[in-house]
Amino acid sequence: MGEDWNIIFSYTRKQAIEDGVLIDVTEQAAEIGFKVNTCVTDHLYGDYLAPPAGLEGEGQSLEGRIHDLLFRTLIAAKASSAGDRAEFDVLFLMKPGRWDTAHVLAIMGPGDHGEPVLTIMMPEDE
Repeated sequence: MGEDWNIIFSYTRKQAIEDGVLIDVTEQAAEIGFKVNTCVTDHLYGDYLAPPAGLEGEGQSLEGRIHDLLFRTLIAAKASSAGDRAEFDVLFLMKPGRWDTAHVLAIMGPGDHGEPVLTIMMPEDE
């Protein structure tokens, strides 16, 4: 932005994490090999990553579902020719015997200080 622009409102990534709009999964992402700050949107987290009630005996956990999403993100990013984004589908067990397919976007962009960051989201979160 040039000097002719007045900032009316800004909302930083840090504020979005503090507000719970973005959930920081950087630590789990680093275990898989990601080298950038990584977040998922609250929409993706609430609708798919947090295991629905009744799946306790089905081997479902928040940690496992995040790991599966991040591993699938890594595969999709390596296969993507789009550069800063990857689109892919992930299967999530939603009830015993019922799987849902979530269409997911992973977008690399600038963080609060221009550093590369990764945000994983539903298409409507973009």
